[in-house]
Amino acid sequence: MQLPIFQPLREKYQTHFSSWFWDKVFPLAGDVSLKNFGIGDARLAEDIRKETNIIVHMAATVNFAERYDTALAINTMGVKHMIDFASKCTNLELVLLVSTAYVNLMKQGIMMEKPLQQWRSYDGRSDLDISEEMAFKDEKLKELVYNNASERTIRHTMKKIGAQRAIDTWITNYGKGTLKFFPTDVATVIDIVPADIVVNAMLCIISYHPQGTADFIYQIGSSMSNPIKLGQMSQTTYKYFSQIPFVGAKGDVVKVKQPNFLATMASFYETMDKHYKMPLQDMLRRGLSTTEDRHIYNHLKREYDFTVAVAEVYWPFTISKTRFDDSKMQNLMGMVTERDRELIPCNIKFINWDKYFMETHIPGVMDYESRELTRARL
Repeated sequence: MQLPIFQPLREKYQTHFSSWFWDKVFPLAGDVSLKNFGIGDARLAEDIRKETNIIVHMAATVNFAERYDTALAINTMGVKHMIDFASKCTNLELVLLVSTAYVNLMKQGIMMEKPLQQWRSYDGRSDLDISEEMAFKDEKLKELVYNNASERTIRHTMKKIGAQRAIDTWITNYGKGTLKFFPTDVATVIDIVPADIVVNAMLCIISYHPQGTADFIYQIGSSMSNPIKLGQMSQTTYKYFSQIPFVGAKGDVVKVKQPNFLATMASFYETMDKHYKMPLQDMLRRGLSTTEDRHIYNHLKREYDFTVAVAEVYWPFTISKTRFDDSKMQNLMGMVTERDRELIPCNIKFINWDKYFMETHIPGVMDYESRELTRARL
């Protein structure tokens, strides 16, 4: 309750804030990674099933360096556990699931608000069996335990596996100076949605979604309503870090240069060979005779490995020709009363992207990154 997000409510209700808040909120301890949310009290679980009318599920770990087994348990199995629980709720009216599943689709053109094909991968060409992924995770953990791996090694390994699926954003690593080259098409239109817009849209959906309709998908995106290109975003990012540079843990200030984008993966690999691979090979040939030599080599090697890994994961998205249709969301907003539009605005058309990135998005991302790095060191 001490988080900044509650500050407007604290100012509004002042000394009555606490009583006002707890009159509306009843928290229960649980864990979405466990069946039945980990609720061991059978009577309590049954009461919840009887009294629940609406379920909003957006529980997920968004830690950029999360352990793979943790991310799988929360982000994937958590949804399954929620659906299993919801199916037993006798007075349920609505289940609202917030998902980024469509972001992984590698299709061109306009992505309509239609359900994904069940049991298929995002590319639509191969089978998708989550049980195999769970088995892989369990087998890897057993292997580490069998080899008497320390908790630190297990944590590092599971984070590394997770990093192959979800790697640090371009913004944070560009600001930290660890991402100097990147393959991209600066004309690519990207989808960005402020978190408060998403929350407001959720409130509109809960209040105005037509009753009796099932499997309804609302896409909340900017590519159709208020498109922004990667080139514009990168220039605003450069402007931000030029004015407010990233300061490392030791107090070192990172001075960023203009983003260096390569139009193709071939040109990206050539650049990486010139600036990283060849110098690394030369250093090995000369020998790493001093501590400073080894430090320089290891730093350059980490930067090389990281840049290539990020590029290979993000390359399909930085040349994406996909735009996300939001017709259903626009139609729903047309049903919202004027009063509610003022209370819970969720129209992306009126966002000034340069102002949003400079004043909200990048400061928020860097603040979150700083807190996560602190947590990871614990």
